[in-house]
This record gives sequence, C-alpha cells and structure tokens, in this order.
Amino acid sequence: TGASKGLGRAMALGFAEAGADVVVASRKLEQCQQVADEVRARGGQALPVRCHVGDWDECGALVDSAVARFGRIDVLVNNAGIAPVPPSLLGVTEDLFDKTISVNLRGPLRLTALAVEHMPPGGSVINISSKAALHPTSFTVVYAAAKAGLNALTKAAAHEFGPRGIRVNAIVCGPFHTDSFHRSLPSDEARAEMASRISLGRIASADEIVGTALYLASDASSYLTGDLVVLDGG
Repeated sequence: TGASKGLGRAMALGFAEAGADVVVASRKLEQCQQVADEVRARGGQALPVRCHVGDWDECGALVDSAVARFGRIDVLVNNAGIAPVPPSLLGVTEDLFDKTISVNLRGPLRLTALAVEHMPPGGSVINISSKAALHPTSFTVVYAAAKAGLNALTKAAAHEFGPRGIRVNAIVCGPFHTDSFHRSLPSDEARAEMASRISLGRIASADEIVGTALYLASDASSYLTGDLVVLDGG
C-alpha cells in the first residue's frame, strides 16, 4: 500500500527486481499505473489498484483483486501513512484524529486480517512504522500514537498467525528522503540539523529501505516474527 511514491514505490520496484509480482496500491490510480509499468519493465507482473486503506470496504476489495489476479498473497506491506501536524493537543480536530488513525492503524489491521487468509505458510506481513512511535513529541502526537498502535498490532498478529507459519514484523523508520519528509522539513538547514543527530550523519534515500524489506519478506528471516526492526542510521 502507498506504493505510488516514496518508500512504497522503492519497495515495489525492489521486490520486482527480486522476482516478485506486485500489486501496486494507493489512492491515486494513475500513479499506481505508472509504478506498475516500472515493475513490468523489471520483469514482474503488476496489478495497479486504487485503494484508500482508511476505507474498510476498499481494503476488502484490494485483497479480493490481488487474489483474483494471483491466486494467493505471499507478502503484505502495510506502508500507506499520513502524518498531519496539529498545532497543539487542544488543536487536534476530530477529523484529523480519525483520518490519521484510520490510515495508519485501522487500515493495516483490516488488511492484515484479510490478507493472511490467503497466505501460505512462509507468508510475511511487513508493517512500516516510525521512530515517532518510540520517541513521540507534540509535533507528532496523533501520528506517533497510531504508529505505536501499529507496533502493538505487529506483536499481537505475530502471536496469532505464528502457528500458521506466517510472520509479522515492522520496520521502524527514521528519516528518509521522501516528499512527505521534505514537506515537514522544507529547509536545507533543518534537514542538516536532523542529519547531524544521526550516527551515519545523513538522511536515508528511499531505496535504502529495500534490503530490510526483502529480508523480512524472504526465508532469510524465517525465524523472525513480532519484531520491530529499527532502521534509522543510528
């Protein structure tokens, strides 16, 4: 999900290069179709699907479309997310709260529940979480709470589906160069200041999530489940 740009696009293309067929899902079908073309250019089959993961019924339609095309689901990547910034706790509106929770937590819960019903043993669910869940601030309050919930969902789902041979893990991301990151920190000075607090001294490029995602998707991590893999450059 959220595969039309940023980390989602990077993972979709990385999976295709590793031999996967990819369902490319996001709210904007035209952008999904563009990424699907890139997947096909790398030798994989691709199915673009418009899906707003905050919509309960659209989650069901996405899973149905994937199964109708490919017969099963081997890997689910819950990547779609939004991070609106409220002015204060008192400034959190009902609409901001509901949208943030629905996209970042309710959607992944629903998609996980549906997708695993079509997963063979060895299947993998990968949730894309955030360091904000571990170090929340007033700047990230609702987003951080939603991602903390996603971390809890990761561990709970790992317990439920482990006996079926299905693993559930999360990548807890630090800062990556994406459109949303640049909107939140528009100045070079602010990004440089953040980079100075990272052990590797830089912000990650989007494709640097791919190796970790491939590890969690593959049998290379066959004994790893319920884990929160922190990918933040130190």
